[in-house]
Amino acid sequence: MNLYIKQKIFSFKDKYNVCDELGEPVYSVEGELFSWGAKIHLYDLNGRELYYIKQKVLTFLPEYEIFMGNTFCARIKKEFSFFTPRLNVQSSYGDFEIEGSFLEMDFNIQRDGQIFGQIHKQWLSWGDTYCLTVEKPEDAAFFTTLVIAIDNCLHNDSK
Repeated sequence: MNLYIKQKIFSFKDKYNVCDELGEPVYSVEGELFSWGAKIHLYDLNGRELYYIKQKVLTFLPEYEIFMGNTFCARIKKEFSFFTPRLNVQSSYGDFEIEGSFLEMDFNIQRDGQIFGQIHKQWLSWGDTYCLTVEKPEDAAFFTTLVIAIDNCLHNDSK
């Protein structure tokens, strides 16, 4: 299953549209305007919150947490590395490693050497645009939230 995640750039807060292969909306993503650290919410098409992302502040390297309601689901930490970005994900779905290409354009989401998803950032797009490939459609919302957290971890904290 492929999902396309496109960041809106002319917005005061983080906003993303998430569509399927046919361009049909699947999820909407919206950040809070005034908060201590980033807080970003993933909603279904009925406006019901599925997950939210919370930035941990005052950390040496970027770190984000994902929640479903009040239930902790995952922690994403950027690891110190040269040349290629590396992130570690500890989650209720298992622990994942995310390693990117030299230019931060392609990422594999893997556990124990097995690939669970792939992320490809599109070249020359207006705003960050990602193609997310997941094997199981029931994992799509979680991995979409993970991509948003990765985007923030790699790009928003480097400013």
